[in-house]
Amino acid sequence: MNAANRITFGKLAVVAVAMFGFGFALVPFYKKICEVTGINDLQKADAVVNTQVDKSRTLVLELDANLRNDLPWEFRPLERSVRVHPGQLAQVVFEVRNKSTAPVAGQAIPSYGPQLAGQYFRKLDCFCFAKQELGAGEIRRMPVTFVVHPDLPADVNTVTLSYTFFRIEGPTRPDAASAAPAARRG
Repeated sequence: MNAANRITFGKLAVVAVAMFGFGFALVPFYKKICEVTGINDLQKADAVVNTQVDKSRTLVLELDANLRNDLPWEFRPLERSVRVHPGQLAQVVFEVRNKSTAPVAGQAIPSYGPQLAGQYFRKLDCFCFAKQELGAGEIRRMPVTFVVHPDLPADVNTVTLSYTFFRIEGPTRPDAASAAPAARRG
């Protein structure tokens, strides 16, 4: 190797070592800059808080369960009432039991008291969104996950959430639905 190549090699080696050292120095340098400026300080970060919750106000949510027609079920809320803050994510659970010896299908319809509360009641998950099919003697617990919007008028302190189950006629199992047309053809 001639002298010019050795000098170039030496300069390149110094630059490579300097870049490698600079990479290691960036971590404590970055931490120090973040500490001084307060940026990205994970130790001082507050817990995530839902700012939509109105903790200055508490609502009483009364729960009601009803059955219509000849629906052979028992239907009840596990709690008669709960206390919630407007904007708070909450969940209540209802229990239903089929007292008959055959499968039965039903659909729940919600109602609210006072009626205007329905405009401020947001259900995220509810058994009322779909038909419920219960086998003979089956017991099922069904949650309702909801939020009462903070814009609910201040003079409303109690909301009643009522569900009424109606019987739905027709086949209760998909295999029964597909077998019925075949029986009519023959």
